Amino acid sequence: AGSIDLPTAKDLGFVWENELLLAPGEQAAQERLEEFCEGVAIAEYKEQRNFPAVSGTSHLSAALKFGTIGVRTVWAAADAASKRSRSDETASNIQTWQQELAWREFYQHAMYAFPSLAEGAFREPFKDFPWGDNDAHFQAWCDGMTGYPIVDAAMRQMNQLGWMHNRCRMIVASFLTKDLLVDLRRGEKYFMQRLYDGDLSANNGGWQWSASSGMDPKPLRIFNPASQAKKFDPEAEYIREWLPELRSVDTGFLVTGEIPAEERDRCNYPHPIVDHKKQQSLFKQIYQQQKQQSS
Repeated sequence: AGSIDLPTAKDLGFVWENELLLAPGEQAAQERLEEFCEGVAIAEYKEQRNFPAVSGTSHLSAALKFGTIGVRTVWAAADAASKRSRSDETASNIQTWQQELAWREFYQHAMYAFPSLAEGAFREPFKDFPWGDNDAHFQAWCDGMTGYPIVDAAMRQMNQLGWMHNRCRMIVASFLTKDLLVDLRRGEKYFMQRLYDGDLSANNGGWQWSASSGMDPKPLRIFNPASQAKKFDPEAEYIREWLPELRSVDTGFLVTGEIPAEERDRCNYPHPIVDHKKQQSLFKQIYQQQKQQSS
């Protein structure tokens, strides 16, 4: 049989002039795993993993999703790193990373056992939750134009790179479902359309967790964008990287989101599309009503 010349991305009209964010393939995945397990990132994982401006994660999610590396290989490398560690603290950091791998496997098993997860909520109060589904709010969220800097920075990172830091995935998912009252399935679908590491079960599990509609429910866990930014982007490095129009704005304003109206107008940055405190109260009220009806 003869060989077939497959078209390149350029032949199909996809022109890419920048460097690849991550090199594909098995060898590249193995090299990333070795670099992560032999460097400081895994030894400081527990402390650094939640800071989006820091390269504190493994960046192996796409390799695991596409199968260019297996979870057993990754787990064995973590075990080996733990045996090499010279302190209990380092071993604890490595174990924390393994716990995150376990979450991924849990979501795979959950999707296998309950295929209906792919179509909606697991918990009763959310199966007929009266989502508002404001299309303008959803579009502002998609575009990174909600007026909440940490949320917008995260969405623009995903739109530009096809990847988003895990802490930020939780922040924006909580914001969409519990501030904007938009159906989690719309956010879940948008993530799958944008993320190069988009995995059905892991993505679904993350959204169900953030919306409190899944198997590990804490319904009144609502992420406050300001407190999240203060804790995990205290110098607004991440915000400034992805919101260039706000680079000259005072750090305090950026992390709290309390940017003066005239400053927002000067920077051509939107005013908040909702009031977090009011929406938080509204979500709690609706949830309690749903809980009573489903009990």
